[in-house]
Amino acid sequence: MRSAIIKISFTLFALSALLLASAAQAKNKINGVRVWPSPESTRVVFDLSEKPEYSYFMLKNPLRLVIDLENTSKLKQLPSLPKEHKIVEKLRYSQAKSRNSTRVVMELSRTAKPVIFALAPTGPYKDRLVVDLYGQQKSLYASKSKQSKKRELVKDRDIIIAIDAGHGGEDPGSIGPSGTYEKNITLPIAKRLARLIDKEPGMQARLTRTGDYYIKLNTRTARARERQADFFVSIHADAFSRPEPRGASVWILSLRRANSEVGKWLEDKEKHSQLLGGAADVIKDTANEKYLAKALLDMSMDHSMKTGFKVAEEVVSELKKVTKLHKKRPQAANFGVLKSPDIPSILVETGFISNPQEEKQLKTSYHQQRLANAIFKSIKRYYQQNPPDNTLFASLKNNKPVRHKVQRGESLSVLAARYGTTVSALKKANRLTKNTLYIGQVLTIPKA
Repeated sequence: MRSAIIKISFTLFALSALLLASAAQAKNKINGVRVWPSPESTRVVFDLSEKPEYSYFMLKNPLRLVIDLENTSKLKQLPSLPKEHKIVEKLRYSQAKSRNSTRVVMELSRTAKPVIFALAPTGPYKDRLVVDLYGQQKSLYASKSKQSKKRELVKDRDIIIAIDAGHGGEDPGSIGPSGTYEKNITLPIAKRLARLIDKEPGMQARLTRTGDYYIKLNTRTARARERQADFFVSIHADAFSRPEPRGASVWILSLRRANSEVGKWLEDKEKHSQLLGGAADVIKDTANEKYLAKALLDMSMDHSMKTGFKVAEEVVSELKKVTKLHKKRPQAANFGVLKSPDIPSILVETGFISNPQEEKQLKTSYHQQRLANAIFKSIKRYYQQNPPDNTLFASLKNNKPVRHKVQRGESLSVLAARYGTTVSALKKANRLTKNTLYIGQVLTIPKA
């Protein structure tokens, strides 16, 4: 009898110990770690089984960011970092605060500002902890952008087209029935469009992102402004809850959103110089500054919206030649990426990625090139008819002699290809006896 009681007691003790051990196990779990490098920042994403409980702090000598994940078990191995990383040098574990928590250390190459936040499950992702590290390039970039609209008056300059590939990195955008991410459709179309623009004499492309990384909406337009863009086009792929809708559409900024954005810029005096250039210095510190600024901002926004609408009409007319249209006229909306008062802009929905047929079509190089061709032809045609002052397009339209200042790496053959002429014609027009050029040399470009 006594041995039976002892046996039962031992069994109960064992069960209790097992339950306690089970309760002591970490509730959350790191399922994976993904790292997204970009030119101005690095994003590190922890994929978790549940919502994270976390804290963090910075250490110096050497620079480190330390993150404590409460009640969380480790991933067996942290990823090694590719060479393109400029902020994070290494990811490693360190001694945790408690038995069931995890401490991750990020060794940094330079001073960086951490922005850390949790994301709820969405699309293909479960709970996540996102770590954005902004390096010194961010502040340098911001200081440059303040003076961005004070463009030097360079004769026969290129028209700058900013091309924005929607989504990227941790933000996949819409997801097609077969698992295609929108971000993987928008970037190749954007790059194809950029190549077409760069081949055209008098035009130059600037991509807001060149790889698979995330960029905030306001950063996209700020990058366009830093690059002194004349026009901004954002590439996207549409989606719906049902598979039936299909077709491309083109969007412009709505009047309500335009008025709202003008109001925001008007209240932020630091932004006046970005939009108004030299005019901001003239009206600075005067009693009527706000009223003058509003008038100039209204004029700038009015020009941007009119230009955007005219280009959008051109794009619609070209897109209908290569794909089905979802909307036969430009549509107005409150898209955040179209909010810039000083840069005309449009958003092109290249098709419905949620439609199985269009998803398959959007993945092909052939269709991507046709879409890029349509957008390129539309923008080129508009600026041939409405060229900005001091551009090559303006000189060509007004039948004026075109002059070119030789830059590093340029040759007679390169310039002949760019301007649609020949090496012999260039030499004849400039009385050159040799093929050698020097930096700063000014050439007359003969008419084709």
